[in-house]
Amino acid sequence: MTPELIHQHGLTEEEYRQILAHLGREPNVVELGVFSVMWSEHCSYKSSRIHLKRFPTEGERVVQGPGENAGAVDIGDGLAAVFKMESHNHPSFIEPFQGAATGVGGILRDIFTMGARPIAILNSLRFGELDFPRNRQLLKGVVSGISHYGNCIGVPTVGGEIAFNDVYAKNPLVNVFCLGIVQTDHLLRGEAKGVGNPVLYVGAKTGRDGIHGATMASDAFDETSEQKRPNVQVGDPFLEKLLLEACLEFLDQDLLAGIQDMGAAGLTSSSCEMAARAGTGIELELAHVPQREPDMTPYELMLSESQERMLLVAKAGKEAQVMAICRKWGIDAAVIGKVTDDGLIRIKERGTVVAEISAKALADESPKYDRPAKPPAYQDLLQSITVENLPDVKSAEDVLFQLLDSPTIAGKTWVYQQYDHMVGINTIVRPGSDAAVVRVKGTHKALALTTDGNSRYCLLNPYVGGTLAVAEAARNVVCSGAQPIGVTDCLNFGNPERPDVMWQFVLAVEGIADACRAFNVPVVSGNVSLYNETNGLSIYPTPIVGMVGLIESVDHVMTQWFKTPGDRILLFGETREDLGGTEYLKVVHYREQGSPPWLNLETEKALHDCVLRVIREGLARSVHDCSEGGLAVTLAECCFLPQEAQGQPLGATIHLHAHGLRLDALLFGESPSRAVVSVSPARVEQVLTVAREYGVPVEDVGVVGGERLIVRVDGHARETINVPVATLFERWSQSLERKLA
Repeated sequence: MTPELIHQHGLTEEEYRQILAHLGREPNVVELGVFSVMWSEHCSYKSSRIHLKRFPTEGERVVQGPGENAGAVDIGDGLAAVFKMESHNHPSFIEPFQGAATGVGGILRDIFTMGARPIAILNSLRFGELDFPRNRQLLKGVVSGISHYGNCIGVPTVGGEIAFNDVYAKNPLVNVFCLGIVQTDHLLRGEAKGVGNPVLYVGAKTGRDGIHGATMASDAFDETSEQKRPNVQVGDPFLEKLLLEACLEFLDQDLLAGIQDMGAAGLTSSSCEMAARAGTGIELELAHVPQREPDMTPYELMLSESQERMLLVAKAGKEAQVMAICRKWGIDAAVIGKVTDDGLIRIKERGTVVAEISAKALADESPKYDRPAKPPAYQDLLQSITVENLPDVKSAEDVLFQLLDSPTIAGKTWVYQQYDHMVGINTIVRPGSDAAVVRVKGTHKALALTTDGNSRYCLLNPYVGGTLAVAEAARNVVCSGAQPIGVTDCLNFGNPERPDVMWQFVLAVEGIADACRAFNVPVVSGNVSLYNETNGLSIYPTPIVGMVGLIESVDHVMTQWFKTPGDRILLFGETREDLGGTEYLKVVHYREQGSPPWLNLETEKALHDCVLRVIREGLARSVHDCSEGGLAVTLAECCFLPQEAQGQPLGATIHLHAHGLRLDALLFGESPSRAVVSVSPARVEQVLTVAREYGVPVEDVGVVGGERLIVRVDGHARETINVPVATLFERWSQSLERKLA
């Protein structure tokens, strides 16, 4: 092997020497390709694996933790919720529509591979500012790709979040979350169990699309990145729908010993991961693989990432039934190998062995790096900002309009109106509230789902940013009436070979781990996406947390909108001078500096327990967590009715005590551990009593009613804010459409 060929496969000289040690000989080109994709960052997690061990992964509800296609938690009634989040960042920059669409297809397969029927999709997206045409094209293409795939396959996209910052202009992030439901005792796993059992290929024919897609996803970009378009796969959601139904029928008839999605690294990863998990081997005959193009080589067949394909291990003698079901659904299927007892992946072409490698060497014994981690020289400068030197708010109304117009805060109706969020009729709370809520059919239960992350917080203090991401996600599901029960994550960072990026990664992981322990919520699945860098510029550290919460009775589902005139408005939690890293500083003062809001984990947990008690006892009419944009934005959002709601939006009259705070900190600071709750006047004393039990500060700050949002602050002679709700809503709801026109 020449140094050039080794380098082209993304391998270092030391990694090549390790390959020689594993094989005891020189690899051939097929074996080199197989090692290159399995030892890529995307597949092996070689820079992150040692740090991910910090996550709490066990708990009384955990049915399946990390290491499988998806995680699973027990939700009672003999059922489990299966969920995971994945990234498709690099492909979505190169080809936005197909990159995003195939990201949806991939995460769906991760769920039904476990035997679960997918019932909900969410996403978390990051783009550059919309002033630039390319960023607008990326947003439109990605949203179109997500909606196309989800709508066609018939799985509702029920929520998500989007933020905008120019650091993502060359590296947009497309993270997709999916959740499904399965009977707990029917959960399938990706294991090649049973020596002699047949190995079957099911799904689309294999083509040359996506070859070295995993390697591409493990590399930084430059000006030539768009030339990698052939590495991006093309999806077919209609075929995936057939594949989904066929796979669930295999489950119903108990035909399988194991099943695995052919995702990143295709046939290579699915075969060696299944064998490694089971401690077995697999022998493949490539001549039997259904092929879309003529004269495909073993190298191409093993590395192709054509979509909508699965690898199955059927129970002995059941392969004919599997093939019959595939014929019924009109999908290709073939027996292409068998399970062996020697621990090897043996690849044949018309009987001739073209590769022979230990499955564990590929899947479990990739290099593991404890890379240097050191804060960047500019970190002190990022955190150094003296708020007293900044001018305080002159017109709170103007600032509120600016924030509501900021695309990160503005309404996302333009996005989610393209998604079918009602197909399957499980959706109880549609996009637009703190969390989506879907019912669990056959029970009186529901699940609340959310994705959250604030990269600016993580840039300024990665540890605190990690804790805040978990807290925001947990607060969102709690404000929807749910007890948090499980976490998945998508950790998007720059080049891990840079010590400053690894420092960000390590601290963010520690922050997420500590917050999950404090809230007693295990991490059951996740994904790491590194090398999000173009021309030496890395994205901000962007850990995204997907959280699932359980609502024992649909009667306890809560939304964020004011419901009844005359209700009292209570502010739970304490407002401090937390301006560092806020959307206010970015939008109004053009600063991304300061220390992010400090999170006290015990205080946050007390808020969760208190709010859940208030909701379950039927004391609240609406609950909305306080986050981006601060209290003023939160109050405005409480006044905005969703599209499907009937009637006129309700305003509010608010009176705030400054408690010595600057006006900008009081109205637009982003102190965590806060929520705005509306309650019937007759229930106020009961709520205050509950809050005192949990040690949660509460203020009665106003009343629901009228058509205006009026905010008075003590010490100010006139209203600080006095605006028609309809005017605020127009600015907030039309912002994205105006910027995309």
